[in-house]
Amino acid sequence: MFDFINPLLENPILLGVGLIIGFIFLIKGADWLVDGASGLAKRWGVSNLVIGLTIVAFGTSMPELVVNMVAAFDHHTEIAITNILGSNTINVFVILGCSAIIFPVASQASCRHFDIPWSLLAGLLVLFFASYTQPSQWIWGEWGHLHTQGDFITGIGGLFFLCCFVVFLWHSTRNAKNNQAEEETDTAVQMSIGKAILFILIGLAGLIIGGELIVKSAVKIAVDLGVSDAVIGLTIVALGTSLPELATSCIAAYKHNSDLALGNVIGSNIFNVFMILGISAVITPLKAYDGLWLDALMVILGSALVWIFVSEKEHLIKRRHGIYLLLIYAVYLTYRLVAL
Repeated sequence: MFDFINPLLENPILLGVGLIIGFIFLIKGADWLVDGASGLAKRWGVSNLVIGLTIVAFGTSMPELVVNMVAAFDHHTEIAITNILGSNTINVFVILGCSAIIFPVASQASCRHFDIPWSLLAGLLVLFFASYTQPSQWIWGEWGHLHTQGDFITGIGGLFFLCCFVVFLWHSTRNAKNNQAEEETDTAVQMSIGKAILFILIGLAGLIIGGELIVKSAVKIAVDLGVSDAVIGLTIVALGTSLPELATSCIAAYKHNSDLALGNVIGSNIFNVFMILGISAVITPLKAYDGLWLDALMVILGSALVWIFVSEKEHLIKRRHGIYLLLIYAVYLTYRLVAL
């Protein structure tokens, strides 16, 4: 997307300007998206959690979708998988961690009883497919690193993931009205439905443009510095496509709209695995790669920790929980970079 800007990034000055403009679009886009989604939820009588799990989650997952569609059509399946698993890990450990430090993230019963377990199920299914498809080709390498080869998710598996995604959407739609009783203190901006939709569309456009500018600029900088493709895929691409979630959730937390912050992250993780990986596998079979097991386990660990945190008495992801999440991610990332 936006390949026409690539020649402009050859100029060091324009490269830096592109990075700055990207962050401006990203932050302002997230601000408009949060206001528009909250206003729409108020007008339609739908909870912020449901809006976060559906409209906002889909919008902020657009960078992952674009990257994966291109990667799948070009048969770069390793990028397609690492982008999703890396993004989901960053969503929980970095984005929820930062959001909780800004303001404790509350959870609703419906999120604790269905959405978070569904996110955990997504990670478990990824691990199951990694285990089931090529059990004869696991090879232990250096650093205790498990090497996997062969097909990971085929077209049939992709269709199964898409069916799971349909079930998630059906459940979210069916329970939209039921979440009203649990709505937090109302902080939504008063606006008409038309204005709310306009804010959402402009916000999504800002997020996509900003994320694209940042990713392209960051990748160009990394390449110029001689950083390997593996490191770029694990860090810059995954983080870059997660920037919309980061901006949206942190701003939502800053505005004390924690339903939207949590719903955005959990919804994005579900979208990423069931919809985006599903579509990618239907386009072309996805191949396993070195480190697949560890990355899948981190996705599972993230959802499990969030479920444990919100199951405590106050049902909050507290500031100390946010610190724990960030520290765990720092250890994981250090190991992965060394193992690469």
